[in-house]
Formats: sequence, structure tokens, C-alpha cells
Amino acid sequence: MLIAATLAIFVTMILAIFRGIVGPTLYDRILAVNMFGTKTVLLISLLGFVMGRPEFLDIAIVYALINFISVIGVLRYSDTNQFKHTPDENESVEKEL
Repeated sequence: MLIAATLAIFVTMILAIFRGIVGPTLYDRILAVNMFGTKTVLLISLLGFVMGRPEFLDIAIVYALINFISVIGVLRYSDTNQFKHTPDENESVEKEL
């Protein structure tokens, strides 16, 4: 049963990596990174249970907090106009003149 759960988590992690690479928008990529981090927390927790090491749960909680804070930070940064703005050809010509 635990082997099946571990394999399912690995499959979803691979799908998250695929979504992060292929994702058509920035927000799809951010969501994929967040999902990958969540599945990593589940994997650490599962390994801690299998190995009989309850301190792995502390590591998983810390990793979850780091994942949450980093995703919020990236979303805050991506909300600025500087991150979204892509200059077109007319703007680059105007700046040179």
C-alpha cells in the first residue's frame, strides 16, 4: 500500500515538472512549482512514516512553510508591471532616438 502511494506521489511530481516546463502562462508554472513542493512534503512525510523517523515530519513542516512563503513572494513579484512588461520593437527604437 505504501509503495503504491509513493509511486503515485512520484507520478504527480513528474506531471508537475512537465506542467512547469510546458505551462503556457507564468501562473501555470508557479502553480506547478507549488504543487511540486506540496508533493515533496507528502513524500517526506511518507518516508518518515515508513522509516519510523517522526522527526521527518518537522522537516516536512519547515519545507511546507518555505514553499508557501516562496510562492507568495514570487506571486507578489510577478504582480509588478516590471515583471510583466515586455518591450516591443517601437519602444526600443524610441529609446534609442
